[in-house]
Amino acid sequence: MESLISEWGGESVIIRFDRPTSAWMIIAIHSTRLGPATGGTRMKPYPNLNDAVEDALKLAAGMTYKFAVIGFPRGGGKAVIAVPHDFDNNKRADLLRRYGALIQQLGGLYETGPDVGTSPEDMDLISETGEPYVFCRTSEKGGAGDSAPHTALGVFSGMLAVSEQLFDNPSLAGKRILVQGAGSVGRILINMLLEADTEVMFSDVDQDTIYHFRNTLNLTYIPAEDVLHTECDIFSPCALGGILNRETIPRLECRAVAGAANNQLAEPADALRLRDKKILYAPDYVINAGGAIGIVGLESMGWSVKEADKQVMSIRQTLRQIFEVADSERITTDEAARRIAESRLAGVAS
Repeated sequence: MESLISEWGGESVIIRFDRPTSAWMIIAIHSTRLGPATGGTRMKPYPNLNDAVEDALKLAAGMTYKFAVIGFPRGGGKAVIAVPHDFDNNKRADLLRRYGALIQQLGGLYETGPDVGTSPEDMDLISETGEPYVFCRTSEKGGAGDSAPHTALGVFSGMLAVSEQLFDNPSLAGKRILVQGAGSVGRILINMLLEADTEVMFSDVDQDTIYHFRNTLNLTYIPAEDVLHTECDIFSPCALGGILNRETIPRLECRAVAGAANNQLAEPADALRLRDKKILYAPDYVINAGGAIGIVGLESMGWSVKEADKQVMSIRQTLRQIFEVADSERITTDEAARRIAESRLAGVAS
């Protein structure tokens, strides 16, 4: 773990053992150059503490680039609550309150919202001891609620830039789009795409979700084993990360990848593999930034819903810039996004 943290390049890592539950709280502060470190709280079991810390470090660095590339005044951070595999859910509320107290002790160094395994209702509990450093509380508790609608809006906006780059026309009408994962974000995105007259296909593992979209809305269902080699204009991963790797990329039958899932590339070299296959990649930490932009803007920056939507839709302009840099410099879109982010970070640091 020592080498993992020392080679990371971030600012600090806070690790606390919660004795009543045997859970580990890890808060990774990657950068505060642009503002307070901000990121979600992930809560789930891990094989070991090292894996939990590694996940927090990687996700925190991603948040730094997410905010920097879009020019948003926040730094990168992420929290992981690694619970035991036999975690007693009756102890959840008190665990979250103790975690909130830890955030409060940091005095604004880190601000958080929901992530995998947590919800707006959980943010209500965390805010009891951690306010004012908690976002995405329920509307009943004065928060802006779920970030999924803004995340989906950002992905939709990014798809307009992708369509413009591929077809010289931002319209998505008639385009074949495969959404992998019809959960909280994917479900909203599918509805937006249907309103835009796209030909939507979907894949999911939940039987109720499959029934809704296949039997009620008459959408084409693609079994999980067929997703990668299904021909489409845009493949939109909205489930788990790591879907793009040396084994899966050669099987892809799409012209672009643009989805909400985090950490879609298994390794940096996968961006080059996509480019070599002539598949346009919208970097995930850019196109899925809408949730963070919208919620922080609404709850911390005094934005109206209209202003939040406008700012989220600016993801389209950010991706345009990324595509232009990638073309002119003959680099991958992932590298182009990182160059833009690093330039902004260096400008603040100088």
